[in-house]
Amino acid sequence: MKQDFTRWLPAIAKNRRTVLSIAGVAALGGLALGPAAVAAPVTSAPHAGAVAAIDLATGKSRQGATVESALTTGTPTTDVPAGKPSRDKLIPHGVEGAQSRIPLDKAQLANAKAIIAEAKDTGVGERGAVIGIATSLQESKLYNLGHLGAYNDHDSQGLFQQRPSSGWGTPDQITDPEYASRAFFEALKNVHGWQELPLTTAAQTVQVSAFPFAYAQWEEQAADIVQQHW
Repeated sequence: MKQDFTRWLPAIAKNRRTVLSIAGVAALGGLALGPAAVAAPVTSAPHAGAVAAIDLATGKSRQGATVESALTTGTPTTDVPAGKPSRDKLIPHGVEGAQSRIPLDKAQLANAKAIIAEAKDTGVGERGAVIGIATSLQESKLYNLGHLGAYNDHDSQGLFQQRPSSGWGTPDQITDPEYASRAFFEALKNVHGWQELPLTTAAQTVQVSAFPFAYAQWEEQAADIVQQHW
């Protein structure tokens, strides 16, 4: 187990915010021009190995974890902080089904902020940021996962579990939060009428997950994060 644990730690620790290379920009251009279904990676719900890796690397057990407002950016509220987006703007279609919440540490919040920054830069706005963060909460629990060896889901890596073999970029690129977030949002922009779609439909069209309805459970927490950090 010690050998596995030390192998996982570098994967969990990836949190580079490097400048996009020329190759990366070209790859993003390809995503923006192609159909979203072609650009989409093949992913699924967080597999047991990824969850175990996260728990081991952080020393936490997610089972029965106490949700603390300071770590989850608070519970839903109708009070809108000054200058922050309203609830109606963040969740325009209402939530779909029961909602989940997890405690967040500094690394997870830093990754969430990186997603928000790219949502602003790519022009998808507050709603796009909610979709992006909810997707990452489902795919990686907002951890920037590297390759998990035998436990990896194919070659999926990073915040969105994007796959190099599906054309998302190199392993170094998709484990760069800025690059990965921008790639996700450029693919989202290819989804016709994504602004009017329920979150799980918009996310699933990009991700092509084996568990298409799993994204919906994170909409409230994602909205709270965006409202606090926009």
